[in-house]
Amino acid sequence: MENIKAIKAELDRHVNFKRAAHAPKFFKAGKGEYGEGDQHLGVSVPNQRGIANKFWQAVDEKELGMLLLDPIHEVRLTAIFMLVKKFEKAKEPKEKERWAKVYTENLKGVNNWDLVDSSAHLILGKWLEDKPRDLLYEFAESDDLWKQRIAMIATMHFIRQNDFTDALAIAEILLHHDHDLIHKAVGWMLREIGNRDQNVEEAFLQKYYQEMPRTALRYAIEKFPDDRRKAYLNGYV
Repeated sequence: MENIKAIKAELDRHVNFKRAAHAPKFFKAGKGEYGEGDQHLGVSVPNQRGIANKFWQAVDEKELGMLLLDPIHEVRLTAIFMLVKKFEKAKEPKEKERWAKVYTENLKGVNNWDLVDSSAHLILGKWLEDKPRDLLYEFAESDDLWKQRIAMIATMHFIRQNDFTDALAIAEILLHHDHDLIHKAVGWMLREIGNRDQNVEEAFLQKYYQEMPRTALRYAIEKFPDDRRKAYLNGYV
């Protein structure tokens, strides 16, 4: 496991104690919070990406699996960056399947919003583009916060292909979720739809805006003209 040792040594070279001290608050790693117990080195994302670019070709499936389950947040995120690169550069469907499987088999380590948002659409969304998408609905219907966010964020890949069906269906499933991380994800994907076809987004909003969580609504209408945004917020659309 020389690659693992080398990657961790590189991360250790970029430790920032001030950033590390702030990270548990930023990533909600306190007792009872969604990132409880997560450990942080304070390594910046650009440095993690640089390390990922250096090692992504060398690491194998087993090493990536181990890195994805590491207790240190930056180790997991660096592994995500490497896995995304592996998937993007794979030329054959079987090779892409191999890396998508590494992702789905190690989701226990994809357990904070930045880890999800850096991977769900780039790996799982792309992988499922031409396949049945039942897994996303299984995730959305689960009681696992991170699988639910993965389900929602994965649809960004479909949205970018002007395919909105699954994003709208999963948004509907998660509409009354009790966590703001899901509210934000739902609102964000609705906004992404609106960036491409505002009529489609507004058809959904006009059906649900009075009952959907305020955070989701605010995210969804963030780029609307001011008068239209206020109409939604004040309930007179």
